[in-house]
Amino acid sequence: MTGAPAPPAAPSRTGPHQRLLARLCVAVTLPLARARPHRVRGVLCLLRTGAAPASARQAAAARELIVSVSRRCAAPHGCLHRSLATTVLCRARGVWPTWCTGVRTQPFGAHAWVAVAGEPVGEPAHESDYAPILTVPPRGRSS
Repeated sequence: MTGAPAPPAAPSRTGPHQRLLARLCVAVTLPLARARPHRVRGVLCLLRTGAAPASARQAAAARELIVSVSRRCAAPHGCLHRSLATTVLCRARGVWPTWCTGVRTQPFGAHAWVAVAGEPVGEPAHESDYAPILTVPPRGRSS
């Protein structure tokens, strides 16, 4: 998938347990990032059960931590894995952002991201021209 590079990893002020949890989320989402879209959606729909909607601050903190522990997720073309790991880390913390994938036509590109209240979290402004194709919002909201 295409997209702008993720911001460089900032020095983390999180504890070792949170960094370990983030690394675990990166590891467990690697096979999911390679799965077919219907399988990804099914797994995410199952995982979101019982989670409260995430705030923008919670989603941004999760994304920042994921990027700080994984070069793959911080890479410019790591958006799918980054968005999945961010979503799973949010779920481990009891909340759920909206997980999204989408496309643009000029120039053609695909992208994956997390959003809260319809706004992408941690994405550059120029990334807003992607039309969502597949989303998994918190339970109770339309999908």
